[in-house]
Amino acid sequence: MRPFDSLTLMQFTWAFLSILGFSIRSNLKGSKVFFTSVGGGLAWALYLISLYYTKSPLLSVFISTIIVCSYSEVVAPRFKVPVSVFVICVIIPLVPGSGLYYSMRAYLNHDLMGASEKLLETLMIAGTIAIGIAVVSSVTNLIHRVINRF
Repeated sequence: MRPFDSLTLMQFTWAFLSILGFSIRSNLKGSKVFFTSVGGGLAWALYLISLYYTKSPLLSVFISTIIVCSYSEVVAPRFKVPVSVFVICVIIPLVPGSGLYYSMRAYLNHDLMGASEKLLETLMIAGTIAIGIAVVSSVTNLIHRVINRF
């Protein structure tokens, strides 16, 4: 697999379509639906591309989170929408739902070691997403304070 191939484009499209449906279900209207969908597709495509180069899922999630949260910080004020609306929508492709499923399945199969490993991996990814959101939010807040001070 190369970083820019048809598989990456296909996965971008599926992430775009899934966030499109989620945005409509979340009652977003107009062009906000399109821009949140682009952000969701971008999140997953950036994850795949950075995973190709770094070979580290945690670093790839962090890089992708930083970029799409920055995207949300730029796009949300243009639509007069809270940044959290965009951040929630664009982060969804990175959320480790399958890790929770597989850890629960391993636990139900009495594989406590496998369940623990999968749960730890899932919690690390979730923590990495939270740290990425906090970093971008803090830096943006700091920039706004510096700009408003002068």
